[in-house]
Amino acid sequence: MVSKPGEVREGVEVFSRARLAVLASGAGSNLRALIEASRASDYPAEVVSVTTDRPGVGALDIADEEGIVSRTCVLGDYPDRAAWDEDLARILAEDRPDLVVSAGFLKLLGPAVLGEFPGRIINTHNSLLPAFPGIHGPRDALEYGVKIAGATVFVVDPGEDTGVILSQVAVPVEDDDNEESLLNRIQVAERVQLVDTIGVMFRQGWTVRGRRAYFGSALSK
Repeated sequence: MVSKPGEVREGVEVFSRARLAVLASGAGSNLRALIEASRASDYPAEVVSVTTDRPGVGALDIADEEGIVSRTCVLGDYPDRAAWDEDLARILAEDRPDLVVSAGFLKLLGPAVLGEFPGRIINTHNSLLPAFPGIHGPRDALEYGVKIAGATVFVVDPGEDTGVILSQVAVPVEDDDNEESLLNRIQVAERVQLVDTIGVMFRQGWTVRGRRAYFGSALSK
């Protein structure tokens, strides 16, 4: 599976100003990081829309401040999850995104959305997957007694935090860490990681073979 085609130079796909559709559920710290990164003329992507699964969250305020198209798609407003998933797929398709970025989005995406953007939805998780999936990654890591925690950017698939890994960043666990302090440090690293990973994806191109992702010159091998 290869990323959406762009210009090709010596077997490497090169993109210019990719369109990012961001999914969020909360304050929007990852969204903010992507917007700030896109202010640089050499950053190859920009946020073109923000969709949340709940009203009144900080991510919507950020979108409003930046003049970015935003909307809310609340699961409870639909007769069932399938209808919600189908409408979310329709909404996102209107944005013509090159990549859908799940940035703190607290809903699992269903077959309609995944089918609309195969291989072009990424997510972040606050552990070094496949260790400690789910909503309590830092807590579970502390309880297990690991010395290194971290964050993972991966391609979304139908499972929970089971997709192909694009990048990982390590965060040492301090002796006096609690769940909050570890989570805070992971989130700082996660924001940088997300910005950097998307930058590499659209500067160099990417492909997925089996369980492995490759960037740049590896595309031609």
